[in-house]
Amino acid sequence: MAIPYMLLTGASRGIGHATVKLFQAHGWRILTVSRQPFSEECRWPTARESHIQADLGDLSSIDDLAEEVRSRLPDGKLAALVNNAGISPKGSDGARLGVRETDAATWTHVLNVNLVSIALLARALMPQLQAAKGSIVNVTSIAGSRVHPFAGVAYAASKAGLASLTRELAHEFGPLGIRSNAIAPGEIDTAILSPGTDDLVAAEVPLGRLGTTQEVAETIFFLCSGPSSYINGAQIHINGGQHV
Repeated sequence: MAIPYMLLTGASRGIGHATVKLFQAHGWRILTVSRQPFSEECRWPTARESHIQADLGDLSSIDDLAEEVRSRLPDGKLAALVNNAGISPKGSDGARLGVRETDAATWTHVLNVNLVSIALLARALMPQLQAAKGSIVNVTSIAGSRVHPFAGVAYAASKAGLASLTRELAHEFGPLGIRSNAIAPGEIDTAILSPGTDDLVAAEVPLGRLGTTQEVAETIFFLCSGPSSYINGAQIHINGGQHV
C-alpha cells in the first residue's frame, strides 16, 4: 500500500508540530513549508529533508513551491493539503490592530499569506490532490466569525474569507473527488498565548479550559481520513463552546 503524503504549511510550532507527529504516527509522510530555514525545534524523523522554504506572502513563488512539492511525490499523489500557516500582526506594544491602525501594506501581506496563497496553492496542486482523492483542511479561527480581543481586523477578515474559500473549494473540487473542510480553533494552549487569555477562557468558554494542540491535530486527521469521507464544505469549531 502506498504511503500517503501530506503538505503542511505552518509546521514550526504549536498546532503544526502536533499535526506532524500525529500523522507520522499513522504512517504518513509529511512535507512542511515555512518562510524560515529549517528549525532545530522540529525534532521529528525526516524533518530536515522534508522541509521546503517558501514565503507564502510572495504570491509569485507559489508555482515554484508547487513544482518542488510535485518533485517530492513518488507517485504523483498528494493525500492531504493542510493550510495552517497564518500571520496576525500586532502593534508595537502587542496591541490589537483595528481598522484605524492597519495600513494598506499590512492588509496586503496578511491577505496574501492567510488567504490568497491558499487558493493559489490548492489550484496548483489540484491534479495531485485529484490523483489521491485527497483532502484540503484550512485552519480558520474563531476570530473569523466574531470580534476577538486579541486578533486584528486584517487577520479576522482573512479567516472569514478562508471559511468562504473552503466552501468554494468544496463546491468546485468536490466533483473531482477532493474534499475541502475547515477547522476554527478558539483558545488553544500554545507558546504564543496573549496576556489575558486565562480571563477570556474563564468568562467565555463553557468548558472552562484551553484546548490542546493534540485535540486540534486529531480533528485535522479525522478530516483527512476515511471516517469523514462524506464531509465536504464543513467548518468544525474547536473552542470548548466559545462560539455559542
